[in-house]
Amino acid sequence: MRRARPGAPPRGTANRALTSVGARADFDRNPLPSDTVEREPVTTAKEEHPQSRLWHITLSVSGTETPLAEIRRGLEQLAHDHPFLLTSRYAGDHAEIRYWEEARDLHDAAAVALRLWGEHRSSAQLPPWEIVGLEVIDRETYHLRVAEGYGPPPAAPVGVHPY
Repeated sequence: MRRARPGAPPRGTANRALTSVGARADFDRNPLPSDTVEREPVTTAKEEHPQSRLWHITLSVSGTETPLAEIRRGLEQLAHDHPFLLTSRYAGDHAEIRYWEEARDLHDAAAVALRLWGEHRSSAQLPPWEIVGLEVIDRETYHLRVAEGYGPPPAAPVGVHPY
């Protein structure tokens, strides 16, 4: 453990400073090795960030019987804490939460969805239920299902409602 006064520089660095050194004009980033005649130039690959997409999430939770007023209050607080929450339906021993999530891919959207209930359990005072179902579909699939009459209808009315 080093003992020194607070703010004192480490020993031996009193008058030293780090500086950057620029390359000379004749500096070649792709020098030829002495034993070869030609060499592929070094190219810097541009990092492409995949576009985020919208995913429709349906999260189902279930557990022991809980008073409806407590469930409603907890789901309303969750909707306040998580602004993309579309609708929640609940009964005394289960609930379904539907919302849109923006994520790079299905794996990221599912990971966020699986953490939602646990991360908000104490702040929203949600029942100690477990996740019993998760559906994650992309926006196009969601709209295709609705147009064909399959799957859940658009989340209207928005809000927290009993079954």
